[in-house]
Amino acid sequence: MSAVQLGQYPPATHLIAHISDTHFLGGGRALYGAVDTDTTVYQAMAQLERSGLRPDALLFTGDIADRGEAVAYRRVRDIVEAAAERMGAPVIWVMGNHDKREAFRTELLREKGSSAPIDRVFDIGGVRIIALDTSVPGYHHGDLSGAQLAWLAEVLSEPAPHGSLLALHHPPVPTMLPLMSILELRGQPRLAEVVAGSDIRAILGGHLHYATTGLFAGIPVSVAAATCYTLDPTAPQGTLSGLQGGQSINLVHVYDDQIVHSHVALGEFPAATGFDAAFLDRMEALTPDERTEAFSRQV
Repeated sequence: MSAVQLGQYPPATHLIAHISDTHFLGGGRALYGAVDTDTTVYQAMAQLERSGLRPDALLFTGDIADRGEAVAYRRVRDIVEAAAERMGAPVIWVMGNHDKREAFRTELLREKGSSAPIDRVFDIGGVRIIALDTSVPGYHHGDLSGAQLAWLAEVLSEPAPHGSLLALHHPPVPTMLPLMSILELRGQPRLAEVVAGSDIRAILGGHLHYATTGLFAGIPVSVAAATCYTLDPTAPQGTLSGLQGGQSINLVHVYDDQIVHSHVALGEFPAATGFDAAFLDRMEALTPDERTEAFSRQV
């Protein structure tokens, strides 16, 4: 982070790393016999650590294990928690449709197993993150019970110091992929009644396996693409095509008056151009007018 404010905005007050759909299998098996799920999670953690950024939390929005296997949860947990400890960041796990509540609880949350929905509230330096379980046991679509919505309404009855982020697996936005719309979050008008006018500043989701944004009940929605494989929005109409490429995570920068969501591609790519840290140091030493002349003026 720059030591000098170079533009109009001060530094963000909070940073959340938003990661989704790891889909680990037990025994390190390749997903669909072809997808190496582990390498991209290692890559995501390595890129975050290498950046020097220090997220206030690592947030995983569901489908942590593809078949809900205990051994799969333990493997992804160990990878993520080791990196999170080095970065000094707590880990927030959210249930997805591929997850199984019993093993999710015992292996990720280290709690006694239970089949009840896993809804939680986390205070991250005054930003409230609400993890809402949209999974429906035995199915891949999402839904919320009346009891869950009542619980959410009670949580939201008192605003948080820096507002709330709602984290769920099934995002309440339309999808361009017809087959995925069968698996969408159902009963969205009921959720809209609860969240409209609340202190929720953003809704963070996964499930779609491609990054997208939208608006729900006046609240911005940001969907993180999967780390395992992505779905191709430009595949021929009527088809559903999973690709071994395009994996990414999101960085969520929280400011006093807005929230910015940035996609980060996972992988090592050849450099085309750039400026090193020494150049930034030289810019910081200049006056605002000198910076404009040195960096903004066209040559």
